[in-house]
Amino acid sequence: MELQAVCWGGSFAVELVAAFAWNGWQTSSGISGNLGLEYADAPLSEIKAAVQRRARWVMKHLDDIRQRHRDVMPRQWVSGESVLYLGRRYVLKTIQDPEQRKVTCKLIGGQLRVRGKDLIPERTQAAVQQWYRDRASDVFQRRLDLMVDTLPWLKTPPEWRMVAMQTQWGSCAASGAVLLNPHLVKAPTRAIDYVLLHELCHLVEHNHSPRFYNLLDRFMPDWRSVKERLDGQAEVILRGSVT
Repeated sequence: MELQAVCWGGSFAVELVAAFAWNGWQTSSGISGNLGLEYADAPLSEIKAAVQRRARWVMKHLDDIRQRHRDVMPRQWVSGESVLYLGRRYVLKTIQDPEQRKVTCKLIGGQLRVRGKDLIPERTQAAVQQWYRDRASDVFQRRLDLMVDTLPWLKTPPEWRMVAMQTQWGSCAASGAVLLNPHLVKAPTRAIDYVLLHELCHLVEHNHSPRFYNLLDRFMPDWRSVKERLDGQAEVILRGSVT
């Protein structure tokens, strides 16, 4: 069962989702959390009251997001911009080459070099985004292969695919298929492992119950600090470049 409603507390809107064995909420900015209700089919009045009790916490995180937005600018896809890969910062370098019809993208030293003929920003953007997807495909598969050896409920890597998302790092469907955000490859390897572990734990616990968090604690004791650092970089990783 899924229940959706809009509640207002102060100056923020919250989309509520009450699903079997889990009650959660999420703002339009991607802030989410557990409502702490004892049962999934709680009355709407109780769900609204639970959100209101967390209003101050939500407002603080919305203020934090606004602060991060001040330092994030839309990409122009020109030389000199910074790009992230596995937690490290590199400089984007565009190179006009009238003899090279196919645009290439290579990481060389401290630069991500994009070379090609008629290299307008749109072609640069397409090349960089494809480069990220190619790198993400390789990195995610390698990290998943390593986790097969450490998680007792896995015999082989699960079915997975990449989907670009604005507010999520990944998700796990009821069928067991794992979706991963290709932007995640910009984050440090430890953060990638956290997201993978989070979704793989859902293969055992399909909710955010105490048993789910016990699994996270068992296989990554520092997951909370890793998640906090990753979420703190969300605006830069998902949307723009740092000024």
